[in-house]
Amino acid sequence: MPEPTKCPSMPKQQPDPGRDRLKKSDRRQRILLELKLRPHVRISELAHSFNVSTETVRRDFDALAGDGLISRAHGGASAPIQGHYPSLDERTTARSAERERIGARAAELVQDGETVMIDSGSTTIQLARALAFRGTRCTVITNSIPVAMTIGHGVPEVVLCPGEYLAAESALIGTETLEFLSRYNVDRCMIGASGLSEEGPSETVRGFAAVKRMMLSRAAQRHLLIDSQKFGRRGLARVGDMADLDSIVVETPPEGELLTALDEAEVRAIVAKAA
Repeated sequence: MPEPTKCPSMPKQQPDPGRDRLKKSDRRQRILLELKLRPHVRISELAHSFNVSTETVRRDFDALAGDGLISRAHGGASAPIQGHYPSLDERTTARSAERERIGARAAELVQDGETVMIDSGSTTIQLARALAFRGTRCTVITNSIPVAMTIGHGVPEVVLCPGEYLAAESALIGTETLEFLSRYNVDRCMIGASGLSEEGPSETVRGFAAVKRMMLSRAAQRHLLIDSQKFGRRGLARVGDMADLDSIVVETPPEGELLTALDEAEVRAIVAKAA
């Protein structure tokens, strides 16, 4: 009997050696820009446009999806769909007394001469106010415009990250922000989170998880500032494991399974007591 005819497989998109290829950071910025202009982008189209292989674009998509910046879809990607999460203004006015206590206690950890990364959030704005009030002579690197503006009144040097402007959070995110942060080694980082469970901190705001992970990786001492109402919550994207933290600064001591997870990971709980 004659051999059955095999259907030829579709050739994979391969780069054209006669054309320039975009660098990784440029590709990922372009992907985010494309998703602002249209709801869906395809791997094959971008591979041809960027003059790279489809596997390269797929890896770009995986990295951006892991950072919460895009949602993977069959053969391509789309902008992430998120449920309602309180805006920065809403979060800043809610439980303000508790956040103020946490920020003030966290500010006591920062010593003169130290370098500190501070991310965007309602509780870290309270930290910025406390540092400015104390006049701590430190250098701050931040992706938060409110933190930079607040802390700039009392701290000798503030470095604001570049990146994609996220208007609802008055913050910078994206590939350019991550690359900028990766150039620095700091004494401490102070981050917030949308939730803290036994697995570790997590984040709901688009692009924030990646910024927090980068800050954690560049700091010698890593502190999470978190309100006890977020205990047990899990946000859209994981920031890291519990062991990625050195301490949490809270207004109420954790209990139960969360406390057990903190103890097992040797994470110190620093409680901000009421005045």
